[in-house]
Amino acid sequence: LRDGDVLVVVEVKTRRGGNFGLPAEAVGRAKVARLRRLAAQWLAEHPGGEGRDVRFDVVSVWPQDRGAARVEHLRGAF
Repeated sequence: LRDGDVLVVVEVKTRRGGNFGLPAEAVGRAKVARLRRLAAQWLAEHPGGEGRDVRFDVVSVWPQDRGAARVEHLRGAF
């Protein structure tokens, strides 16, 4: 995903309840490291990728019993 000239890597997490914490809290050190490695690999493999700014966002989704899901977009999460 791009936001102007910035490559945006987005991790989407869903929780049906609060028993296991907030969705964004599920993005731990190992997931952050993996996403950074994948972004670096993508940039290296695509023309013009080197030197491009990268932003990592987390989108939290809470499905509701009725109506639309509640969605929270955390820009620049890590």
